[in-house]
Amino acid sequence: MLLRKPTDFEQRVYKAVQGVPVGRVVTYAILADILDCRSAQAIGQALRRNPFAPAVPCHRVIRTDLSLGGYFGAVAGKQLEKKRALLLAEGVEFDQQGLLVDRRKLYRPNAGCDPSI
Repeated sequence: MLLRKPTDFEQRVYKAVQGVPVGRVVTYAILADILDCRSAQAIGQALRRNPFAPAVPCHRVIRTDLSLGGYFGAVAGKQLEKKRALLLAEGVEFDQQGLLVDRRKLYRPNAGCDPSI
């Protein structure tokens, strides 16, 4: 049950995240660029409130330094291990320091992305 309806901005973020293919990850900054947002932190806050997971796969969003980042507001512990496990099940691996092993898994959509997002 939703506590509140997602804002228009949150809905745009969720739509963009749905475009990230299985087995790939995107950074908060790349999503911010796609959405012409200027704030990777705003993207993170929207994803923190994602009521539609896993249909909106927020686990596929990582930090610009290619580390795991957070998951549902947590940056350590069980939530982060759940994120790592979800990504591993999709073939995306992180090393012991939590960094993306294969940079080819980073999703960078075309410059001609859908402006309606």
